[in-house]
Amino acid sequence: MADFTHIDADGNAVMVDVSDKADTERTATAKACVYMQPETLKKIMEGGVKKGDVLSVAQLAGIMGAKKTPDLIPLCHPLALTSVKVNLITDPDRNAVDIEATCKLKGQTGVEMEALTACSVAALTVYDMCKAVDRGMKISDIRLTHKSGGKSGTYEAE
Repeated sequence: MADFTHIDADGNAVMVDVSDKADTERTATAKACVYMQPETLKKIMEGGVKKGDVLSVAQLAGIMGAKKTPDLIPLCHPLALTSVKVNLITDPDRNAVDIEATCKLKGQTGVEMEALTACSVAALTVYDMCKAVDRGMKISDIRLTHKSGGKSGTYEAE
């Protein structure tokens, strides 16, 4: 098993030194899901939520979240993202909104945290916009599904 990279030999938190790493194209994709009551999903799909277009606002929030990742996660490097895509899809069979975010850059460190943050912020935005009608929504299954680039190569979730 690999050692933790954000803790030094004395147990102190450290930002990883990436100065000797090569610039490579790096991408990461994450997914999340928000489960809700059927009536809540119907309101989202029909545009009946008083706060506005839930999916569009959550999409924008996810993009903004990816850009703010180093402000939220203490040891993340500030990155020059070249692409952030956030997609939200409703699934009436599961009473769910599925979220997928892909982040990309050419740099010295990966974008996994940015993709995960994008999904998390998008999911929280869905919750925030719909909580007046459904406080029982469940945010679930936030996970990394793909990562490529860098020395460690490609990761694909099962």
